[in-house]
Amino acid sequence: MVERVIATDAALELIELVKSKHGLVMFHQSGGCCDGSSPMCYPDGELIIGDQDVLLGHIGDAPFYMHKSQFDYWKHTQLIIDVVDGRGGMFSLEGVEGKRFLTRSRAFTAEENKQLQA
Repeated sequence: MVERVIATDAALELIELVKSKHGLVMFHQSGGCCDGSSPMCYPDGELIIGDQDVLLGHIGDAPFYMHKSQFDYWKHTQLIIDVVDGRGGMFSLEGVEGKRFLTRSRAFTAEENKQLQA
């Protein structure tokens, strides 16, 4: 079955590093403003998930959420979480590592959209 969110090997390695320092983590796809549109990594449970947040899946055993209003724009794409050099959002745990998570995406095929709707 197709997944709404996946992670590159580099992202999975960084997740493991962050978990080794901070314990379990969670992700929330930022909607913009101060931190751009980066996936934000928090200690598990630190960000309060509301009724309007959608669980897209898990990467590196960490839940990945997005607000419903943003999901409405992204629902036809698979999110691919990757890593690039540089500092990201100041509230995201990976920032001190000199790397940041980055969201890439690709459109689902017609067959994948059918699977997701089933």
